[in-house]
Amino acid sequence: MYVLFIAQVFTAIGFSTIFPFLPLYVDELGSSYGLSVEFLSGLVFSAQAITMMIASPIWGSLADRYGRKLMVERAMFGGAAILLMMAFVQSAEQLVLLRAIQGLITGTIAAANALAASVTPRHRTGYAMGLLQVGMGSGIALGPLIGGVIADFYGYDAAFYITAVLLLVAGLLVHWGVEERFERKARASEKRTGLLTEWRGIMIMPGVLTTYSMRFVSQLGRMLILPIAPLFIQTLLTDSSRLNTFTGLVVGAASATTTISSIFLGRLGDRIGHSLVVMYSALITFSLYLLHYKVITGWQLLLLQALVGVCLGGIIPSLSALLAHFTPTDQAGTVYGLDSSIDAAGRAIAPLLGSAIAIAFGLRSTFLAVAFFFLIIVFLARWGLPKPDPMKSRTVPLSP
Repeated sequence: MYVLFIAQVFTAIGFSTIFPFLPLYVDELGSSYGLSVEFLSGLVFSAQAITMMIASPIWGSLADRYGRKLMVERAMFGGAAILLMMAFVQSAEQLVLLRAIQGLITGTIAAANALAASVTPRHRTGYAMGLLQVGMGSGIALGPLIGGVIADFYGYDAAFYITAVLLLVAGLLVHWGVEERFERKARASEKRTGLLTEWRGIMIMPGVLTTYSMRFVSQLGRMLILPIAPLFIQTLLTDSSRLNTFTGLVVGAASATTTISSIFLGRLGDRIGHSLVVMYSALITFSLYLLHYKVITGWQLLLLQALVGVCLGGIIPSLSALLAHFTPTDQAGTVYGLDSSIDAAGRAIAPLLGSAIAIAFGLRSTFLAVAFFFLIIVFLARWGLPKPDPMKSRTVPLSP
């Protein structure tokens, strides 16, 4: 778990290094076909998410058949190669194409979650998922700031070189430092069933569909402002010479507070129930995004995003922990593959939806839309999950 944690940190730093400036990189590259910067900025995020949505369930099913460690290595080594190629693109359309290929090959979070869930006792799942979230959050907290500074001083292509190296190192750590004693368990119900039948069986398990729905809505909320964030921050700053650095600082602040809170809120969920943690975290997030609408300075935005990060530390790992409890251990790869697919669906839709809302109603209106999505999560957590919350029990037996 601790080696996997370190690899998660490196991977998160690598992938998030490029996040702050992708829309600006698109603007610098320009379009070969005269497409708008706003459209391509949304597409550069959505393309990767769409292909990941398609590929993740397939990779998850393969993980249950051939091992979860193998899938982690595939995602990290494949990501290193693709991210290196992005440094050499000549147009925004080429970047979008490589982002789409990235979605087909990567998926480190789902692979790591499946590996952790398959070996973690159920009453410790919140802590394990919180630990992985700490790794991811630590990386995402550092990555955007590192990427912004590198982009400002050395150019955008240098950030892609750094990302490729970090992913390569993470893959080597997992290869040499993680030992998986994988033994595929034959299920009595398994009679060469197809993937669709297997996915349908998971979806009808109590609590699973509601948890997946909350994952989708939370991802919509989290990613809705991504393509417009640098453009909005630009309106708040009097000096735009360090726009990349401040954008990275805003993104990193939210990730830092998510990192700090996730381990504590994951443990709290193990004691009082993860549905309660999700519900109250989403309720506070709803209130915070209403306040975003009135932001007039960069530092106000920075503070509010840091507070949002605290709440996300209660939502992200708790949803993963609920999935671990509602489903059997030997289907962890498939469960978290579907989870990654649903997460990617939210990321595919959100940037385009956010761009459309910003164009139609203004940049600030996206914050009100985000608040609405988190209010939906409050209602789903309160009335959509099985009662009583099974995660309150600390004596839940392991699935056979």
